[in-house]
Amino acid sequence: MEWEAVIGLETHVQLLTKSKIFSGASTAYGAEPNTQACAVDLGLPGVLPVLNREAVRLAVKLGLAIGATIQPRSVFARKNYFYPDLPKGYQISQYELPIVSDGRLEILPEGAAAKTVTIVRAHLEEDAGKSLHEDFHGMSGIDLNRAGTPLLEIVTAPDLRSAAEAVAYLKKLHTLVRYLEVSDGNMQEGSFRCDANVSVRPRGHEKLGTRTELKNLNSFRFVERAIEFEIERQIEVLEGGGTIAQETRLYDPDRHETRSMRSKEEAYDYRYFPDPDLLPVVLDEAFIEAVRGTLPELPDARRERFARDYGLSAYEAEVLTASRELADYYEEAVRASGNAKLSAHFVMGDILGALNKEGREISAAPVGPALLGGLIRRIDDNTISGKLAKQVFESMWAGEGDADAVIAKKGLRQITDSGAIEQAVDQVLAANPQQVEQFRAGKDKVLGFLVGQIMKATQGKANPAQVNELLLKKLKG
Repeated sequence: MEWEAVIGLETHVQLLTKSKIFSGASTAYGAEPNTQACAVDLGLPGVLPVLNREAVRLAVKLGLAIGATIQPRSVFARKNYFYPDLPKGYQISQYELPIVSDGRLEILPEGAAAKTVTIVRAHLEEDAGKSLHEDFHGMSGIDLNRAGTPLLEIVTAPDLRSAAEAVAYLKKLHTLVRYLEVSDGNMQEGSFRCDANVSVRPRGHEKLGTRTELKNLNSFRFVERAIEFEIERQIEVLEGGGTIAQETRLYDPDRHETRSMRSKEEAYDYRYFPDPDLLPVVLDEAFIEAVRGTLPELPDARRERFARDYGLSAYEAEVLTASRELADYYEEAVRASGNAKLSAHFVMGDILGALNKEGREISAAPVGPALLGGLIRRIDDNTISGKLAKQVFESMWAGEGDADAVIAKKGLRQITDSGAIEQAVDQVLAANPQQVEQFRAGKDKVLGFLVGQIMKATQGKANPAQVNELLLKKLKG
C-alpha cells in the first residue's frame, strides 16, 4: 500500500520583550536559576497578573505579516495541569478566542512546487519553568526563570505532507519572525521550538490517521529526522497489523528514534476556563493600524525587489534576504560601491565565508558595508584586479585599514601601463618558445600557463584583461 504523511506543526516563538507576559520580571537569558521568577510568576496568594502590552503588539505584528485576521476581542484561559515546573498548577494561555486566526504562509520546499500553508491560529501564552536533570544525582532541579516568559504559539492546519515541507515552513517562519523583530529566533536558547503532529493514511483517503505529537524539537535537522523516523515507524506498525496509539513522543537524536512519553491529552483533560484575573483583550482599529505602520518590507517582497532592481538570480536574491541584517548589509554595500552584482559576489563569497569560518554574525563583520563598497570601487576603477582584491580583503578583515590604505601599504596597485605589460609578455614568450609553438599548433590549453607566467613576473599586479589581449595579439601575430 502507498502511504501519505499528514503533518501539522505547533511552533512556540518567544516574543522579544524585556519583561514577562504578566509580570515585570526580566526575560534575559542566562541568569542563575530562580533569580528571575517573581511572586506573580510563582502564583503566590494575593498577586494578580497584568498583561504586557508589547507582547500583544508583537502578536498583532506577526498576524498582519501573514495576512491573518486580528481578533478585536480575545480571551485568556487557564490550562490546568500539574507538573513540577508549573508552580501555579495552571498555564495562562488562549483557547477558544485566540488573538490571531486564519493566516497564510507560502513556502517553496527544495525541488518542489510552491505551497500555501494555512495558519489556523496564533495565541499568546506564558512559558513554564524548566526541569534540570544533568547536575543532580537521582533528583531533578527546577529553574523557574522561564516561568511567565511570553510565547506566541503558531498552529498550522495539517497541510504538510513531508519532513522537507515541514522544514521549509519552519525556516520561512523563522526568517519572518526575525525580520519583524518579533523574536530573536534563537533555537539554542529555546526562543523558537516546535511540536510536530504526525500521522499517516493510505494515499487518496480523506480520513486522517491517528496522530502522535513529537515534543520540543529545537533544530531544523532534528525536526526533519524526527518526522522521517516517525513516518517510517507508523507505516511499519500499520503494515504489521498493529494500531497507532495517540500519544506524545520524544525524539532521541543520539539513537535516532522516537520514544513514548505519555498518552496524548485532549482539550478536556486541561479543563480550560476563562482566567478570572484577566480581562478580555479588546483591540481597536487604531491600535491595529498603528502596528501595521511598523511593518518592514517583508522577506518575499524584498527578494523579488532584489532580483528585479539589482539583476540578481533567484538563488542570489534568496541567499541575500535570508536575514534582515544580511539584506541590510548588502543594500548598504551596493549604495557604497555602485555595483550590485559585484557586491553580491563578495557578500555571498568572501563575507559569508569568513563569517562562517569564525562563527560570527553579519553584525560582527570586521569589514562593514562601507568598507566593502570602497574595495569594490577599486576593482571597478582598475586600481586592483579581482585576484588582488582577495589579498586586500584579507588584510581589511584582519583590521589593517580600508582598501586604499592596504593597497598603498602593500604596493598592490594594478599595473595598467601597456608598455610595462608588453615588456613582461615579451620576456615570457622569449623564455617559453616550446609553449609558444604548442599554442600555434592548436594546443590552446598552454595559454593559461603563459598567462600565469606573466602574472607571476608582475607579482600578480598586471591587469588580466590587458595581459590576455596583448598575449593573444602577439601569439597570433
